[in-house]
Amino acid sequence: MVTLSSPQLRLVDTPDGPLTYTLTRKRVKNLNLRIGGGGDISVSIPLRCAVKQADDLVREKSGWITEALSRQNARQAEPLPPVSREECARLLGGALDRVYPLVEPFHVAFPVLKLRSLKSQWGNCHWSRGYITLNTALARCPEELRDYVALHELVHFLHHDHGPGFYARMDALMPDWRQRRATLKRYSGALDRKGEK
Repeated sequence: MVTLSSPQLRLVDTPDGPLTYTLTRKRVKNLNLRIGGGGDISVSIPLRCAVKQADDLVREKSGWITEALSRQNARQAEPLPPVSREECARLLGGALDRVYPLVEPFHVAFPVLKLRSLKSQWGNCHWSRGYITLNTALARCPEELRDYVALHELVHFLHHDHGPGFYARMDALMPDWRQRRATLKRYSGALDRKGEK
C-alpha cells in the first residue's frame, strides 16, 4: 500500500531547460501543479500515481512554467541604468560581431546594424534590405541576452517567419535560447523607458 510521504525535491530536464520542483503524495484524484509566490514549483499526485507522471507533467508544462516564472521576475526586476549612445553602439555591435560567425557558413551577408528606441520589440530584421534593428534598451541587458536577440534577428535572414525551420535553426545554433528568452522578459520594463542618457 502506498502511503503519504515527505515532500521530495526533483530535478527534470525539459525543453525549456532544467526545472526543480517539490513532489508530494496526497489523497487527491488528479495531479496538481502550482507555482508559489517565491517561484517554488510544486506538484501533488495521488497516492498510487507513478512519479514519472509528475515528471512528465512538469516537462509538458515547462513552457507555461517558465512564462509564469518570467512574469514573477519581471515584477521584481530592478530598473536598469541608462547608457550613452556610444556605449550602446559598442555593446550592440559587439553582440552582432559575436554571433554572426554562427550564420556566416549559411552565406548570410554581414548586415547593417541600426539602433532605435522601440516600444514593443527588442529587435527586428529587414532581410530584404540587408539590415537589422536592435532596440537601444537592449544595451542595458546582460551580454548573453544581447547575443540572443542579435542571433534571433540574424536567423531571420535564413527563415523569414517564426515557423518550425526558424526554431530548429535557433535550437542548433544556440541550444539555451529559450532560457535566454525567458530571462529577457524580466527586462521588459526597459522597453517603456529610454535606454540612453
